[in-house]
This record gives sequence, structure tokens and C-alpha cells, in this order.
Amino acid sequence: MKDPLLIFDTTLRDGEQSPGASMTREEKVRIARQLEKLRVDVIEAGFPAASNGDFESVKAVAEAIKDCTVAALCRTSDKDISRALEAIKPARSGRIHTFLATSSIHMEKKLRMTPSEVITAAVNAVRFARNHIADIEFSCEDAGRSEIDFLCRIIEAVIKEGATVINIPDTVGYNVPEQYAERIVQLRERIPNSDKVIWSVHCHNDLGLAVANSLAAVMAGARQVECTINGLGERAGNASLEEIVMAVRTRQDIFPCDTRIDSTQILSASKLVSGITGFPVQPNKAIVGANAFSHEAGIHQDGVLKHRETYEIMRAEDVGWNANKLVLGKHSGRTAFRARLKELGIEVESEQVLNSAFARFKELADKKHDIFDEDLHALMSDEAVTPEQEHYRLISTRFHSETGETPHANITLAVGGNEHRAEADGSGPVDAAFKAIESVAKSGADLLLFSVNSITTGTDAQGEVTVRLAMDGRIVNGQGADTDIIVASAKAYLNALNKLYSTRERLSPQV
Repeated sequence: MKDPLLIFDTTLRDGEQSPGASMTREEKVRIARQLEKLRVDVIEAGFPAASNGDFESVKAVAEAIKDCTVAALCRTSDKDISRALEAIKPARSGRIHTFLATSSIHMEKKLRMTPSEVITAAVNAVRFARNHIADIEFSCEDAGRSEIDFLCRIIEAVIKEGATVINIPDTVGYNVPEQYAERIVQLRERIPNSDKVIWSVHCHNDLGLAVANSLAAVMAGARQVECTINGLGERAGNASLEEIVMAVRTRQDIFPCDTRIDSTQILSASKLVSGITGFPVQPNKAIVGANAFSHEAGIHQDGVLKHRETYEIMRAEDVGWNANKLVLGKHSGRTAFRARLKELGIEVESEQVLNSAFARFKELADKKHDIFDEDLHALMSDEAVTPEQEHYRLISTRFHSETGETPHANITLAVGGNEHRAEADGSGPVDAAFKAIESVAKSGADLLLFSVNSITTGTDAQGEVTVRLAMDGRIVNGQGADTDIIVASAKAYLNALNKLYSTRERLSPQV
């Protein structure tokens, strides 16, 4: 019988640390529910001590999730651990995840603690947590650059105090697979009580090796992998959940373990996270990219038509791709609309939300003949924005762009319930639209990124725009979709402004 390989998803915690990827409490709960459908084993819901907002988000996830363990990250202080314990108290299954740096550079330059002091702090933290909860994970931050002898000492000590999971993070993405696997092997062999815990790995992608390092560690005996949807995360990101899961499942001939993941929910999870965070998935991304199961070369097409496995090692349907994407049009009714949303794993919380979404669907169907699954995901992502989250809302637009003439935008906005009209010239219609919006909002935000992607094919396709704004040290992504790319741009800019308007303080621990 195969060993179980636990999937620890940290999209809501480490994934959120991507600049611009901050999520609201409601968005975190939506993603958590999709992760529950995906059947991940552990959902790391956040870092409760970071802010009141983070605390409330973790608590909300703990209340909503029934079939996964909900973990909360904390430093080794009693105050942090107590805050985390309070946040996950409603969970049917909860875990405390505490961490402390163990590399020489971190201990000396960041913590300013001696190795003995670090061990004492780690032991005290696990002992304190053990008095309140049975499931405790301890992470050796920057373990990939830590001295092996010191790792053995501190890990043996925390296991004696009751740690049940030991995480060996490659925090800065420094390791290579063979080296990282050997580290796992040595730790398991040298630590006397190593058989009493689950060994976990958490790899960052600074050298593009996060998935490779994670899989090498699994072959070396790790039985929990910490990862994120779409590889979202700090700097270059984390190990990608979808790649880890499908690599293990596709190569069952070599992996001595398997996950309990429902892989047909992978694509829905990917699209939900992309839509909420505003981070588009690159077309050539493994598993969930638009081109992941596409074939253009004649030889490849011929081979696939004759026998799929000549060029495809997985079935697109197994990860949630639907071969028949064209499902709805302007004559489709409410029942068909609701049924297709359900097939796509999109939950509709109330009849009011369904009615509003259906009305928007009809508007879209009048603009373009065929409605694709991707259109529905984009539509429902917009619909998820509640009125209280919309301090700024687009009411109407008028744009003028003509060869030899200065582009001009005339925009009507609702700001806090009051209607405002603004107009501006620009180097192009999008620039004019943004200037008109800013003449009302006066945010002073810096535009860091403006990106346009086509949601589907065809000249009537919706354009999906991502806007990244920075203000007072905070970076947010905004996203908007429309068949009119200028309208989509205005929506994205306003979406980003709404996120800036709901500013909340955060800390950013790394593991």
C-alpha cells in the first residue's frame, strides 16, 4: 500500500505575500472552500498576529472548513501562539505552525541570538503550544542553508517536546535537488526520534527548482509538501501544488506515495486564485496554462489523433479541463447557467447573487455570441465583489480616440455612494481613463504594472486587464474584464483603488 503524501496548501498565507496579492476575509474563505473541494490535507489560513484582519480571516476559515486541517502560522513567542490558538479554535481540526530561523546568517544578523538561545526559544514554544493542542508543526527557517549538526540538535529537542511535524524549508530557494534530498536523508538517519514525526518540505522558486527540490525530498522520505496554487508566493513563488500533485500521480511507477487530491478541481482552484489575486496564469504554465494540452506541430497533432498518449502523459479532463468549453449563449436560461456554474465548481451563495450574475451574463451574451467557461470565471470573479468593498464604482464611460487627435475620456463614477463626473486627455484612451479616475480619487498611487490578456479566442473575446498600484508601501493588484478593453482597464484600476482604500497592516514572515 502506498504511503499518504500530505498536501499542505499555503496559498492564503505565503501566497498572499506576493506583492499585490492581498485578499479580503471573504476571498480567503472562498479559496479555502475550493481547497476543501480539492481535498488538500492542511490549509494554512494565515498569520493571526500580523493584524486584526489576518486574525479574523484565519478565524473565518476555521469556522467554514470541515474536512481539512486549518493551520495558523506564529513566531515562537507565547503571545503569537496564543493568538494563533484563538484564531483556529473553531476548526474541527487545527494545527499550530511555529517557526524560528536556524541558519548562521539569520541567527547572527536577523535574530541576534546564539544557537543555544534559539534552541531554548524553540523548545519553549513547542512546550507552550503542546499544553493546548496536539498537532504542532515546527519549521527551521532557512534550513536549506543551516548547519546539519545544529539542525539535528534543535529538531531532536522539539520532537521531545511534542512537535508532530518537522518542516525543512528552503526559504531562499538556494538548494538543488540532490543536495536537498541528501539533507532530508541525513536528518532522518541522524536524529534518534525522527520516526515520531512527519517530515515536511517548503521550497521557494528563486532558482526555478521548488518543484524539483520538493519531489526529490519526497523520494528521500518527506511525507508532507507545502505548496501553493499556481506557485504563488514570496519573490519567485513557491512550489506549485498542481505540478507536485500531478507529477506524483503521473509517475506512480517511481513514487512510493500518493495524495488524496481530487485533481479534477485543480483548474477551478487555479482560476479562482488567479481571479482573486489578479495574477494571470502564463499560457505555457504546466497543468493549468491555456496551452498545457494544446498541440500545434503537425507531427504532434497527428500522433495525438492516432493515440493520445503519444504526446500527452495526462488527460486534460483529469485536472479539470473541459473538452467542450462552448456551453452557453444569449438564449440559455437561468437553469442552464446555474448548472454550468456548479459544474465549474463555482458556488453561488444566494438567489440574489445568482440573479445579479445572470443579468450580467445576459449583458455579456448580447456583446459576444459564445460564452466560454473562462468568461464565466471572469464574470463570477467580478460578481464576488460586494457593495461594501466598492468605495469606487464605474457607472458609465465615453471615450474618443481618433488619428491626429488627443484621446479623451469622460467617466462617471460612484464614490462612497455619491456620483462624480470627470474627464481627461491622455496619450491613449486608457491613459485618459486613468487620469480621469485619478482626478476624482486623488489617490496619488504609482502605476507599476498594466497587463492585458485575452480570456478566450476571437475578436469578440473579453479582455482581462491587470493593474498594479503602489501607495505608502502597499502594493495591490486590480483586475477587470470586459469586451471593451478600455472599460476593462477602468474596472481594473478601480478594483485596485478599492483594495488600497481598505488598507490593513501586515507582517511578512518567511518560511
